[in-house]
Amino acid sequence: MTAAPVNRSSTVFIVDDDPSFLKSMSRLLSAVGYAVKAFGSAPEFLEALEPEMSGCVVADLQMPGMDGLKLQERLARTANPLPIIFLTGQGDIPTTVNAMRSGAEDFLVKRAPKDVVLAAIERALERDARERLQRGRLRDLRDRFSGLSERELEVLGHVVQGKMNKEIAADLNINERTVKLHRTNITRKLKVQSAVELSRLADEAGLFTTRKK
Repeated sequence: MTAAPVNRSSTVFIVDDDPSFLKSMSRLLSAVGYAVKAFGSAPEFLEALEPEMSGCVVADLQMPGMDGLKLQERLARTANPLPIIFLTGQGDIPTTVNAMRSGAEDFLVKRAPKDVVLAAIERALERDARERLQRGRLRDLRDRFSGLSERELEVLGHVVQGKMNKEIAADLNINERTVKLHRTNITRKLKVQSAVELSRLADEAGLFTTRKK
């Protein structure tokens, strides 16, 4: 028995240069309850992609112009890196390995059983929902950190290294009482109470890793 779609607000985007395949796959997925949008080329799909679109991509591997692997590469660099499933009539082991290492959810031949294809789509939709939540949390964290001043960020950078107020004051050539004031402002703005929490949030936000690049 085929499971119902995880999220009916999500869409399965089919990308294939074969009109007959687009039509048959669209009919199949629509019949089991998925919202479907079909595209005859990778550039056409990327042109239509918006950051708020949720779902997954089912793409052919061999397409003229931009092939499936190039599509995967371009998609990964967008603000909406939807999970991708490859359906192809010309798969080979090296290409499969390359696609999976680059994050493809699955790599199937076009003659794969319907249940196998639908199961891969369900996994891809679940993954998209998880990753969308993670990206949303990351944006929220970075918004919180954006409220800190440059000096507060400097102090925070020392705090997450485990330094004491006296050490931070010496490093920044400021008064220790000023360090305490900055730390108070930091914890108030970020709504945390301890250096451990500050370190965890900064690490989760990738704050200082990003700033070092």
